[in-house]
Amino acid sequence: MMNGYEKHHLDDDAFGAKSGSSIVSAFDAFPKAKPQYVTRTSGGGKWTVIMAVVSLVLVLSELARWWRGEEMHTFAVEKGVGREMQLNLDIVVHMQCADLHVNVQDAAGDRILAAQMLTQDPTNWAQWVDGVGMHRLGRDEQGRLVTGEGWASTAHDEGFGEEHIHDIVALGRRRAKWGKTPRLRGGSADSCRIFGSLDLNKVQGDFHITARGHGYMGHGEHLAHNAFNFSHIISELSFGPFLPSLVNPLDRTVNAAAENFYKFQYFMSVVPTTYSVGDPTKSGATSIFTNQYAVTEQSSAVHQRTIPGIFFKYDIEPILLNIVEWRDSIFLFLIKIINVVSGALVAGHWCFNLSEWVKEVMGRRRRGMNNGMLGVKPGEEYRD
Repeated sequence: MMNGYEKHHLDDDAFGAKSGSSIVSAFDAFPKAKPQYVTRTSGGGKWTVIMAVVSLVLVLSELARWWRGEEMHTFAVEKGVGREMQLNLDIVVHMQCADLHVNVQDAAGDRILAAQMLTQDPTNWAQWVDGVGMHRLGRDEQGRLVTGEGWASTAHDEGFGEEHIHDIVALGRRRAKWGKTPRLRGGSADSCRIFGSLDLNKVQGDFHITARGHGYMGHGEHLAHNAFNFSHIISELSFGPFLPSLVNPLDRTVNAAAENFYKFQYFMSVVPTTYSVGDPTKSGATSIFTNQYAVTEQSSAVHQRTIPGIFFKYDIEPILLNIVEWRDSIFLFLIKIINVVSGALVAGHWCFNLSEWVKEVMGRRRRGMNNGMLGVKPGEEYRD
């Protein structure tokens, strides 16, 4: 009696185990077929190329996401509240240094003579006003403050400004220095650059720049009113350690005074912030501490009985913002890659089978054959 292989004229040896194979081959869950029993089609080749391209795109996107990491923002009550806070300032005022008075007065009643702690360099307004990237505070159609810091940009959605957390931490750990004041280009100075850092009480306060003899008694003769010009350029205004890599809302801002008696007021809400790469509760994480702030502006011409000048009013929020960036381990990343590639291959296999079935059905319809979706049974012949 002929067995099934002989009935269909098939070689029984082609489907059997190879001679000399070990007993372990009996447990092979991936049976192989001889090359002469494998049919290669152009449709299968096309689907293979498509799935290879799709798998490559998915793997690259997963790699980019893993390299970028993920961010988590949490709020908590600040622990171990300090008594002091550092202020970093770099501002150019369109008045001579001798005509300005810089002071800080806070809610604790302390008054700090900031002019003695900050550096004042004479300079020319024309050397700063045309600087690249300067902008003026304004509002958009929805009434939101426009500061040009890129928060509405879709190209950068992580970190503070346009940086990722790992970039902020890496740059923040470097030693920062103040830039030098440009040399005067002929003529006398018509402006004053005030820059440096000073320690403030960590309470609500008011940092202001006024004219000589105005606002406080006993600080020199009154300056002539026609010499007032509080137009200014803010290159840096931050709280906490001096980190030039962080872009703050008032950085690189220019505001011009339309009249001599003009009062600029900036109301800032300061939020202590920590940036961490990795879980800060575990070893190996790197962190930096700083402060962010939100700002609103209220500036206008004032009466001659009102003190003109530049006023920065700040308030400290009793919360702590933690921004943590982390990425999965290499082992977990490899598992995700395997899942992505496996899913793509399974989907491609199903798509290939479906396309072959559609081609078979359409071919039968063209030939006028209607023997069912699966065709005839093995051994049966078509009858006229």
